[in-house]
Amino acid sequence: MPKTKTQETFSKNVTALRQRTYNHIQEGAITPNYGIDSQKTIALLQNVLATEVVCVLRYTMHAIAAEGINSEAISREFQEHADEERMHMMKIAERIDQLGGIPDFNPEGLADRSATEYGHPQDLVEMIKDNLIAERVVIEHYRDLIRYFGNDDPTTRVMLEAILATEEDHANEMHDLLISHEGRPFLNK
Repeated sequence: MPKTKTQETFSKNVTALRQRTYNHIQEGAITPNYGIDSQKTIALLQNVLATEVVCVLRYTMHAIAAEGINSEAISREFQEHADEERMHMMKIAERIDQLGGIPDFNPEGLADRSATEYGHPQDLVEMIKDNLIAERVVIEHYRDLIRYFGNDDPTTRVMLEAILATEEDHANEMHDLLISHEGRPFLNK
């Protein structure tokens, strides 16, 4: 059976794609139709990586330092968040690697590269507030980045969307803990 015009065109396109791919094999996952400057993406993701590292450190410190009547349950919650933030950190580091960069885990300048702060809370409620504030900052930051990457880098966008969903859960959990400890009702009447 002879090929249709569509099949012939597609075959030519695939042949050209294979040749282009072969000619640029040293570029790894970055193909010619990558829609953004990969170095700019790497730089943005380095800041996201620093943010996640600070979140891991903050939640870990809070899990250890939590004291008070309900501290055991809250400490476990902080530790769970630290573990999830570490998974985010690793996904981001892997994406930086895919794009040809080297993930920057250098502690020097970490606080300056991060969108969130480490904080220095004095009690359990302040720890919860610090984490809620950090989650809200991250949520806004990641939404901006998701809009920026759009269809130009769907892989990074989808990764950030998945991370954003977890960060929104974290913010909701910190908000619920804060309401619980401050004795205010969840809904305004």
